[in-house]
Amino acid sequence: MPLLCSSSWLQLMIIRSKSTEQFSGIPYVMTLLNCLLSAWYGLPFVSKNNLLVSTINGTGAGIETIYVLIFIFYAPQTEKARILGLFACVLTVFSAVALISLFALHGNGRKLFCALAATIFSIIMYASPLSIMRLVIKTKSVEFMPFFLSLFVFLCGTSWFVYGLLGRDAFVAIPNGFGCGLGFMQLILYSIYRNNKRSGEAKKPTANGTVEMGAEKPHQEKPTNAKLPHLEHV
Repeated sequence: MPLLCSSSWLQLMIIRSKSTEQFSGIPYVMTLLNCLLSAWYGLPFVSKNNLLVSTINGTGAGIETIYVLIFIFYAPQTEKARILGLFACVLTVFSAVALISLFALHGNGRKLFCALAATIFSIIMYASPLSIMRLVIKTKSVEFMPFFLSLFVFLCGTSWFVYGLLGRDAFVAIPNGFGCGLGFMQLILYSIYRNNKRSGEAKKPTANGTVEMGAEKPHQEKPTNAKLPHLEHV
Protein backbone atom coordinates (compact mmCIF):
# COMPACT_ATOMS: atom_id res chain seq x y z
CA MET A 1 0.00 0.00 0.00
CA PRO A 2 2.77 2.55 0.71
CA LEU A 3 4.16 1.73 -2.75
CA LEU A 4 0.84 2.64 -4.35
CA CYS A 5 0.40 5.80 -2.29
CA SER A 6 3.96 6.92 -3.07
CA SER A 7 2.87 7.39 -6.70
CA SER A 8 0.18 9.90 -5.73
CA TRP A 9 2.52 12.89 -5.93
CA LEU A 10 3.41 11.88 -9.49
CA GLN A 11 -0.26 12.00 -10.37
CA LEU A 12 -0.55 15.45 -8.79
CA MET A 13 2.44 16.57 -10.86
CA ILE A 14 0.80 15.24 -14.03
CA ILE A 15 -2.49 16.96 -13.20
CA ARG A 16 -0.82 20.29 -12.43
CA SER A 17 1.33 20.28 -15.55
CA LYS A 18 -1.44 18.69 -17.64
CA SER A 19 1.24 16.52 -19.22
CA THR A 20 2.74 13.08 -18.61
CA GLU A 21 6.15 14.40 -19.79
CA GLN A 22 8.57 11.44 -20.04
CA PHE A 23 6.87 9.34 -17.37
CA SER A 24 5.87 5.88 -18.57
CA GLY A 25 2.36 4.54 -18.08
CA ILE A 26 3.42 0.90 -18.42
CA PRO A 27 4.32 0.41 -14.72
CA TYR A 28 0.85 1.61 -13.68
CA VAL A 29 -0.93 -0.78 -16.03
CA MET A 30 1.25 -3.74 -15.06
CA THR A 31 0.83 -2.95 -11.36
CA LEU A 32 -2.94 -2.93 -11.90
CA LEU A 33 -2.78 -6.42 -13.43
CA ASN A 34 -0.56 -7.65 -10.61
CA CYS A 35 -2.99 -6.30 -7.99
CA LEU A 36 -5.98 -7.88 -9.72
CA LEU A 37 -4.34 -11.31 -10.02
CA SER A 38 -2.91 -11.21 -6.49
CA ALA A 39 -6.28 -10.18 -5.07
CA TRP A 40 -7.92 -13.08 -6.92
CA TYR A 41 -5.25 -15.50 -5.70
CA GLY A 42 -5.85 -14.43 -2.10
CA LEU A 43 -9.58 -15.17 -2.15
CA PRO A 44 -10.61 -18.05 0.17
CA PHE A 45 -11.95 -20.28 -2.62
CA VAL A 46 -8.58 -20.05 -4.42
CA SER A 47 -6.06 -20.19 -1.56
CA LYS A 48 -6.68 -20.40 2.17
CA ASN A 49 -5.31 -18.04 4.83
CA ASN A 50 -4.36 -15.36 2.32
CA LEU A 51 -7.16 -12.87 2.94
CA LEU A 52 -4.60 -10.15 3.78
CA VAL A 53 -3.12 -10.56 0.29
CA SER A 54 -6.56 -10.24 -1.27
CA THR A 55 -7.59 -7.19 0.80
CA ILE A 56 -4.43 -5.16 0.21
CA ASN A 57 -4.20 -5.94 -3.49
CA GLY A 58 -7.92 -5.36 -4.01
CA THR A 59 -7.52 -1.85 -2.58
CA GLY A 60 -4.40 -1.40 -4.69
CA ALA A 61 -6.30 -2.36 -7.84
CA GLY A 62 -8.79 0.45 -7.18
CA ILE A 63 -6.00 2.99 -6.66
CA GLU A 64 -4.10 1.86 -9.74
CA THR A 65 -7.24 2.12 -11.87
CA ILE A 66 -7.48 5.80 -10.92
CA TYR A 67 -3.79 6.31 -11.74
CA VAL A 68 -4.15 4.66 -15.15
CA LEU A 69 -7.20 6.77 -16.04
CA ILE A 70 -5.38 9.97 -15.03
CA PHE A 71 -2.39 8.98 -17.15
CA ILE A 72 -4.57 8.17 -20.15
CA PHE A 73 -6.40 11.50 -19.86
CA TYR A 74 -3.22 13.61 -19.93
CA ALA A 75 -1.03 11.45 -22.20
CA PRO A 76 -0.20 12.46 -25.80
CA GLN A 77 -2.37 10.88 -28.48
CA THR A 78 0.09 8.13 -29.47
CA GLU A 79 0.86 7.22 -25.85
CA LYS A 80 -2.84 7.38 -25.00
CA ALA A 81 -3.64 4.79 -27.68
CA ARG A 82 -0.83 2.51 -26.52
CA ILE A 83 -1.84 2.63 -22.84
CA LEU A 84 -5.51 2.13 -23.72
CA GLY A 85 -4.57 -0.96 -25.72
CA LEU A 86 -2.45 -2.27 -22.85
CA PHE A 87 -5.25 -1.52 -20.39
CA ALA A 88 -7.67 -3.56 -22.53
CA CYS A 89 -5.15 -6.44 -22.61
CA VAL A 90 -4.87 -6.31 -18.81
CA LEU A 91 -8.63 -6.62 -18.37
CA THR A 92 -8.72 -9.44 -20.93
CA VAL A 93 -5.94 -11.40 -19.20
CA PHE A 94 -7.50 -11.00 -15.77
CA SER A 95 -10.94 -12.00 -17.03
CA ALA A 96 -9.49 -15.09 -18.72
CA VAL A 97 -7.60 -16.16 -15.59
CA ALA A 98 -10.65 -15.60 -13.38
CA LEU A 99 -13.08 -17.45 -15.66
CA ILE A 100 -10.76 -20.40 -16.31
CA SER A 101 -9.95 -20.83 -12.63
CA LEU A 102 -13.60 -20.46 -11.63
CA PHE A 103 -15.24 -22.83 -14.11
CA ALA A 104 -12.53 -25.17 -15.41
CA LEU A 105 -10.32 -25.82 -12.38
CA HIS A 106 -10.84 -26.90 -8.80
CA GLY A 107 -8.84 -27.45 -5.61
CA ASN A 108 -5.06 -27.46 -5.94
CA GLY A 109 -5.25 -27.07 -9.71
CA ARG A 110 -7.10 -23.78 -9.31
CA LYS A 111 -4.62 -22.54 -6.70
CA LEU A 112 -1.60 -23.50 -8.80
CA PHE A 113 -2.99 -21.87 -11.95
CA CYS A 114 -3.82 -18.58 -10.20
CA ALA A 115 -0.51 -18.60 -8.32
CA LEU A 116 1.50 -19.05 -11.51
CA ALA A 117 -0.39 -16.24 -13.24
CA ALA A 118 0.11 -13.90 -10.26
CA THR A 119 3.80 -14.81 -10.01
CA ILE A 120 4.55 -14.25 -13.70
CA PHE A 121 2.85 -10.87 -13.83
CA SER A 122 4.33 -9.80 -10.50
CA ILE A 123 7.78 -10.28 -12.01
CA ILE A 124 6.69 -8.37 -15.13
CA MET A 125 5.37 -5.57 -12.90
CA TYR A 126 8.67 -5.25 -11.05
CA ALA A 127 10.57 -5.39 -14.36
CA SER A 128 8.45 -2.66 -16.02
CA PRO A 129 10.60 0.22 -14.60
CA LEU A 130 13.66 -1.20 -16.39
CA SER A 131 13.05 1.27 -19.23
CA ILE A 132 13.25 4.12 -16.73
CA MET A 133 16.46 2.69 -15.29
CA ARG A 134 17.88 2.59 -18.82
CA LEU A 135 16.87 6.24 -19.25
CA VAL A 136 18.61 7.14 -15.98
CA ILE A 137 21.84 5.50 -17.14
CA LYS A 138 21.59 7.12 -20.58
CA THR A 139 20.84 10.66 -19.35
CA LYS A 140 22.73 10.36 -16.04
CA SER A 141 19.72 11.97 -14.40
CA VAL A 142 17.16 10.63 -11.89
CA GLU A 143 14.53 13.24 -12.74
CA PHE A 144 12.06 10.60 -13.94
CA MET A 145 12.90 7.99 -11.28
CA PRO A 146 11.64 9.48 -7.98
CA PHE A 147 13.51 8.44 -4.85
CA PHE A 148 10.49 7.56 -2.73
CA LEU A 149 8.98 5.40 -5.46
CA SER A 150 12.25 3.44 -5.71
CA LEU A 151 12.46 3.23 -1.92
CA PHE A 152 8.94 1.84 -1.58
CA VAL A 153 9.54 -0.66 -4.39
CA PHE A 154 12.41 -1.97 -2.29
CA LEU A 155 10.48 -1.91 1.00
CA CYS A 156 7.33 -3.42 -0.52
CA GLY A 157 9.28 -6.20 -2.22
CA THR A 158 11.21 -6.93 0.97
CA SER A 159 8.13 -7.03 3.22
CA TRP A 160 6.16 -9.34 0.92
CA PHE A 161 9.25 -11.49 0.41
CA VAL A 162 9.53 -11.97 4.18
CA TYR A 163 5.76 -12.60 4.39
CA GLY A 164 6.07 -15.30 1.74
CA LEU A 165 8.98 -16.94 3.56
CA LEU A 166 7.18 -16.93 6.90
CA GLY A 167 4.02 -18.31 5.31
CA ARG A 168 6.03 -20.79 3.25
CA ASP A 169 4.35 -19.53 0.10
CA ALA A 170 6.86 -19.62 -2.74
CA PHE A 171 4.40 -17.89 -5.08
CA VAL A 172 4.51 -14.81 -2.84
CA ALA A 173 8.21 -15.00 -1.94
CA ILE A 174 9.75 -15.52 -5.41
CA PRO A 175 8.35 -12.51 -7.34
CA ASN A 176 8.73 -10.18 -4.38
CA GLY A 177 12.30 -11.33 -3.85
CA PHE A 178 12.90 -10.26 -7.44
CA GLY A 179 11.21 -6.93 -6.68
CA CYS A 180 13.38 -6.46 -3.61
CA GLY A 181 16.53 -6.89 -5.71
CA LEU A 182 15.27 -4.57 -8.46
CA GLY A 183 14.32 -1.90 -5.92
CA PHE A 184 17.80 -2.13 -4.44
CA MET A 185 19.29 -1.61 -7.92
CA GLN A 186 17.14 1.51 -8.38
CA LEU A 187 18.40 2.90 -5.06
CA ILE A 188 22.00 2.28 -6.17
CA LEU A 189 21.34 4.16 -9.42
CA TYR A 190 19.77 7.00 -7.46
CA SER A 191 22.81 7.26 -5.18
CA ILE A 192 25.10 7.41 -8.23
CA TYR A 193 23.19 9.99 -10.28
CA ARG A 194 21.27 11.96 -7.64
CA ASN A 195 23.53 15.03 -7.97
CA ASN A 196 22.91 15.13 -11.71
CA LYS A 197 19.15 15.46 -11.34
CA ARG A 198 19.07 19.03 -12.60
CA SER A 199 22.21 18.96 -14.69
CA GLY A 200 20.13 20.08 -17.68
CA GLU A 201 19.65 23.47 -16.02
CA ALA A 202 23.38 24.10 -15.89
CA LYS A 203 23.51 25.16 -19.52
CA LYS A 204 21.37 27.93 -20.92
CA PRO A 205 21.26 29.16 -24.50
CA THR A 206 22.19 32.78 -25.08
CA ALA A 207 20.75 35.14 -27.66
CA ASN A 208 23.42 34.33 -30.23
CA GLY A 209 22.87 30.59 -29.94
CA THR A 210 25.92 29.79 -27.81
CA VAL A 211 25.74 27.85 -24.57
CA GLU A 212 26.29 29.69 -21.34
CA MET A 213 26.98 27.92 -18.06
CA GLY A 214 24.33 28.82 -15.52
CA ALA A 215 26.85 28.85 -12.69
CA GLU A 216 28.92 31.57 -14.30
CA LYS A 217 28.11 35.23 -13.99
CA PRO A 218 28.12 37.25 -17.17
CA HIS A 219 31.32 39.17 -17.76
CA GLN A 220 30.97 42.79 -16.81
CA GLU A 221 33.34 45.38 -18.16
CA LYS A 222 34.98 47.54 -15.57
CA PRO A 223 33.89 51.16 -15.71
CA THR A 224 36.54 53.52 -17.01
CA ASN A 225 37.10 57.12 -16.12
CA ALA A 226 38.60 57.94 -19.51
CA LYS A 227 36.76 60.70 -21.25
CA LEU A 228 35.74 60.34 -24.82
CA PRO A 229 37.16 63.01 -27.12
CA HIS A 230 34.73 65.60 -28.32
CA LEU A 231 34.04 65.62 -32.00
CA GLU A 232 34.70 68.96 -33.66
CA HIS A 233 32.44 70.19 -36.36
CA VAL A 234 34.14 70.62 -39.66
